[in-house]
Amino acid sequence: MKRNNKIGNSKNFNPFIISGYEGPEYFCDREKESQKIISALLNGRNITLISPRRMGKTGLIHHIFYEIKKQNKNTQCFYLDIFATQNLYEFINLFGKTIIGKLDSVSENVMKNITSILKSFRPNFSINPNTGEVSVSLNIQKEDSEIGLKEIFDYLKDYNNLCYIAIDEFQQITEYPEKGVEALLRSYIQFLPNVKFIFAGSKKHIMDSIFFDINRPFYQSTQKIGLKEIAQEKYRTFAVEHFLADKQLLPANVFDYIYKKTFGHTWYIQLLLNQLYSLKLKEISIDYVNEIIYDVLEEENSTFKTYCEIISKGQLNLLRAIANEKKISEPTESKFMLKYSLTAPSSVKTALKSLIEKNLIIKDDNNYYYVYDKFFSFWLEQST
Repeated sequence: MKRNNKIGNSKNFNPFIISGYEGPEYFCDREKESQKIISALLNGRNITLISPRRMGKTGLIHHIFYEIKKQNKNTQCFYLDIFATQNLYEFINLFGKTIIGKLDSVSENVMKNITSILKSFRPNFSINPNTGEVSVSLNIQKEDSEIGLKEIFDYLKDYNNLCYIAIDEFQQITEYPEKGVEALLRSYIQFLPNVKFIFAGSKKHIMDSIFFDINRPFYQSTQKIGLKEIAQEKYRTFAVEHFLADKQLLPANVFDYIYKKTFGHTWYIQLLLNQLYSLKLKEISIDYVNEIIYDVLEEENSTFKTYCEIISKGQLNLLRAIANEKKISEPTESKFMLKYSLTAPSSVKTALKSLIEKNLIIKDDNNYYYVYDKFFSFWLEQST
């Protein structure tokens, strides 16, 4: 398969973004969700945004921030992904690096104010002699974590303009070894009139527990918004128009094949469209889609083998069975178990729970189970 690898000017820019945000021209739909979230934030409501990973919530957050800043350039918007943090100390470090020194232009007075508020962080300012840009380095000790968190919120409270902060993979705080993290955060967040939050997460059952369990600190403190698939018709129009702009034809049936095969999951659709677009063909066919999928499976073969090695035989058998069925609503149904030589229902339930915890299986809003990684699912089907 001959690929075009030219990069650089806008003429060769691939409009099907895999990560990040490049502006509204390359952002598909999400109009209803965007309007809801922007309205909530502007009217003083915090948001809980829940969706499976790679469904496009990060892009949506950046799109919302783009639209908000377009309306008011003085508004500050910050995004931090806490998925990799393991404890409160790491959270505070990331939180501080994301926000400190960026609310205002850093003048001498502002530097003094930051230093007086954020004593635990020992902020050190440096100026680039070529650009004049000011950067801030932080140095906080682990034992000062809780004091440092209070100082960050004092810093935010001292800011007079509007500020919006998105914390992605927020459910990660439940993995921290420290006790009372939810209550600690809630105690500060509720007293920030000029700062509103988007709490985004990919593990629905944990996010629901954090925000909608009456016994938890964040109970009913936010407006909940779930992120589902982009409507097929709108996504098709978006894709076809971008191909046409480059004098390439993406037939409707080819896009529909991609959409159906990936269950409308945004990242997988974007990846396939991105690679198809790079081929610079006059007309795209389903054969090209399948060839790209085959290439991806070849590239990821060793990774997928590793996945299989780190789970039990029973879990692997269940994983293969669900992959072959595409989706299944009742994994303990006798017909399904008999078809794939699965053992007792109790064993299937145990295996299913473990696969969900490992993010290998996901349960959608219609109570159907499927293999989360679509390419892994295709690989499992082929290797059966």
